[in-house]
Amino acid sequence: MQRDPRELAGAWTRFQRHDFPAPAPDLAPFVSGYWSVSWDYDVPYRQKIAPYPQVHVTVRPGAGPEVHGVSRRHVVRVLEGAGRVVGAAFRPGAFRGFLDGPVSALTDRTVPAVTVPGLPGRPSEPVDVASLEGWLRSVLPGPEPSAAGREAGEVVSLAASDPSIGRVDQLAAAAGSSVRRLQRLFAEHVGVGPKWVIRRYRLHEVTERMAAGDPVDWAALAADLGYTDQPHLVRDVTGLFGEPPTHYARRYPAR
Repeated sequence: MQRDPRELAGAWTRFQRHDFPAPAPDLAPFVSGYWSVSWDYDVPYRQKIAPYPQVHVTVRPGAGPEVHGVSRRHVVRVLEGAGRVVGAAFRPGAFRGFLDGPVSALTDRTVPAVTVPGLPGRPSEPVDVASLEGWLRSVLPGPEPSAAGREAGEVVSLAASDPSIGRVDQLAAAAGSSVRRLQRLFAEHVGVGPKWVIRRYRLHEVTERMAAGDPVDWAALAADLGYTDQPHLVRDVTGLFGEPPTHYARRYPAR
């Protein structure tokens, strides 16, 4: 199938504008950052979004806010006409206080915020980062996430920052926990298991290399990331992003 030329070599930047404001200090324990995207397409465009272990709350003009659980694979949003969306990316482990059950109940799902017990009401108009932040401030479950939520977030940060961690037992040992306890903690407070989180942050290095615009030695990169061979890296990239790495790399402009 012929590829949409607007997705290649960074061409999408001619049709979209992105901003990433930082949260206010009182919201920073819960929110890692805000993002806003505006677009203008004469012909509908399929935007591919790579997943991270974060719950997002989004709002569009004229529509109620939505909650997006962690997606275990990429998702596709169809952008058409002129539009705008504003979102808050919650820190791993920080969204549990808004729910009456585990964060894993939201995994791979998008639900209206009105169905979430801890998110009554909606942002005021106009829809922008300031109104979203004001609404979130009014519904915070406390000054910071629970102790278990903070612990979950710290373990996710450990997996993200230490490239030598390639297995769940290694992550559990580094966190001073057991594999079983870590799995329960992640289901309750993160929404995906520790194995998925480890794999996702190892593949973050893949997209960083792509974004740099230099040619990638895939066999050497697979070895650097602890894979036994290149086909295993290709399998994981394809499973997460829906494309083999050489195909996905064409989305980025060359240096």
